[in-house]
Amino acid sequence: MPSRHPVPLNALRAFEAAARSLSFQAAAAQLFVTPAAVSHQVKRLEAHLGVQLFHRGHRAVELTAEGQALAASLVEWFAQLDLALDRAVAPTVAHLRVSTVESFAAKWLAPRLHRFHRDCPELKLRIETGDEPSDFVRDGIDVAIRYGAGGYAGVEAERLLDAPVFAVCAPTVSPPLAAAEDLRLHTLLHDDSAAGRPGVPDWAAWLRAADAGAVDASRGPVFASIYLALEAAAAGHGVALGVGPLVADDLRRGRLIRPFELSLSNAYAFWIVRRQNAGAHPAADAFCRWLRQEAADS
Repeated sequence: MPSRHPVPLNALRAFEAAARSLSFQAAAAQLFVTPAAVSHQVKRLEAHLGVQLFHRGHRAVELTAEGQALAASLVEWFAQLDLALDRAVAPTVAHLRVSTVESFAAKWLAPRLHRFHRDCPELKLRIETGDEPSDFVRDGIDVAIRYGAGGYAGVEAERLLDAPVFAVCAPTVSPPLAAAEDLRLHTLLHDDSAAGRPGVPDWAAWLRAADAGAVDASRGPVFASIYLALEAAAAGHGVALGVGPLVADDLRRGRLIRPFELSLSNAYAFWIVRRQNAGAHPAADAFCRWLRQEAADS
């Protein structure tokens, strides 16, 4: 078999970025080059391999069967290469990348992290926020914490915390809330955490359970995250629906109070999610043990 010259790394990088986004323009923005440069590198790779990797349309590109096969291999290959480079640069430092939703990071994780750093000072931790499914290979995520119904495919998922839902407000709320019907005199603070999610209580569900159907459940502003709604409640701007783990610290510190005992069960919970068959990872194992202990203590 005739020998083949090594594949140019820049061409592989350009192809992988274009394959992931199905756009030469998006790949160019990611690589800080021009779309023409990406196109040139892809053509160079196609000539080198002797196969067509993309079907090129007027406004879009689509992977060929050969392109799909190569892209699937390159995603993991580049992830492993980046990991090897990170280890070469700092071989004595343990790195851990954790992905979680913004509200959990701000309201539960961040206030407790000092205890993890006390126990594992040698571990370098990076916290990233987002609600989309984690790509453990491409994004290099070691541990994800997600708010969902479970049943995640292709990963290992472990239930961490239940998420009961109940009303919360500032201790200075006025006029006082003696009964659920008194909410008609207050601003209801909404967030998008229940939108389109069966089994996740919203104000309409809570008011029905409280037998306060006369209160208009649609009143009040809607926030993009529960974190913002809870901060508005703590500032005295209305009454929000709190999710148990996210308000525990504020209740303990007195920033928020529960004006009513009624609590609704939630089809969603907080889950530890890890890559399936990831192999030994002492840093991730230590972090997950710490999460379980914190959850048990709280």
